[in-house]
Amino acid sequence: MEDEDCPDLVPIDASGAEETQSSPSSKIPVTIITGYLGAGKTTLLNYILTEQHNKRIAVILNEFGEGSALEKSLAISQGGELYEEWLELRNGCLCCSVKDNGVKAIENLMQRRGKFDYILLETTGLADPGAVASMFWVDSELGSDIYLDGIVSVVDAKHGLQHLTEEKPEGLVNEASRQVALADLIIINKTDLVSGEELNKVRTSVRSINGLVKILETQRSRVDLSNVLDLHAFDSLSGISLQKKLEHVKTTHAHLDKGIITVTFEVPGNIKEENLNLFIQNLLWEKNVKDKTGHTMDVIRLKGLVSIQGKSHQVIVQGVHELYDLEETAVAWKEDEKRTNRLVLIGRNLDKETIKEVFIATVREKQGIS
Repeated sequence: MEDEDCPDLVPIDASGAEETQSSPSSKIPVTIITGYLGAGKTTLLNYILTEQHNKRIAVILNEFGEGSALEKSLAISQGGELYEEWLELRNGCLCCSVKDNGVKAIENLMQRRGKFDYILLETTGLADPGAVASMFWVDSELGSDIYLDGIVSVVDAKHGLQHLTEEKPEGLVNEASRQVALADLIIINKTDLVSGEELNKVRTSVRSINGLVKILETQRSRVDLSNVLDLHAFDSLSGISLQKKLEHVKTTHAHLDKGIITVTFEVPGNIKEENLNLFIQNLLWEKNVKDKTGHTMDVIRLKGLVSIQGKSHQVIVQGVHELYDLEETAVAWKEDEKRTNRLVLIGRNLDKETIKEVFIATVREKQGIS
């Protein structure tokens, strides 16, 4: 008779778990929230955790101090059991703080499936969101339960420009610029603390770094959550919206010294997949593509839609640092449509003409363009 005393949640959760395994569309989206110290990231997460928005969100707050990478790896390797207990909040959200990279917390969280529909993962102020994003691509076990939905970066309207222009030792990118470069959505916060002219400067700087990003402007980190969730920035569902976006992206010029810029180009025709892989690997892995002054081109984020020989649908290209992925979208090439390849690269020392020449030379090398 003891079984009858079990709470109703047990059978409901169990059936939910079975359903989740059988249906691919029931993967849980993960959104990475990043931002420089003091930008309003915590305020945003607190707003999400306390506001009545009828969404069930699990928020992982990162409490790791600014220790060295060695300390972090030691802490994780000693069992990795560094997450705190999950708390259930009045508005239906779940919350937990972690002292590692959040993966362990997500694995722990997946045991509570059926209680949440979204996961938000906060990174520390100095973290490189690309490294966190990469984990979801590399960890196939995690990838079977969840998918990376997008990277959101919070920028402080008052101090953002100062962070973006901060000089770093030779060869290093400042963290604020990297966070902007990797973002799919930028929230410029505390707009009430600056003049229209100052806000415009921040906006221009952000856009010069990342020509592809969507920008929201807020006060006290209050946003409509429908603008933050379901971005589909890393999957083939973004095919149609990406196609429209890419048509309007322009190559930017370094607004800041030695700054990160966005470069975009288009090459018509069909290309061989193996030649495209060769081009991307030369750029991201071998790092043997240099600008006119001999500096290695450093690509932080890569996005594009290409036409692969033998495939009837457009293929989306995604890259973060050295990792990249090709995935066929739901968008079919029309019979009378001119097939084309459009790429957007965000990074340092990028030279549009050189990259385009290398792309054409690589894909044409073995009659790769048709």
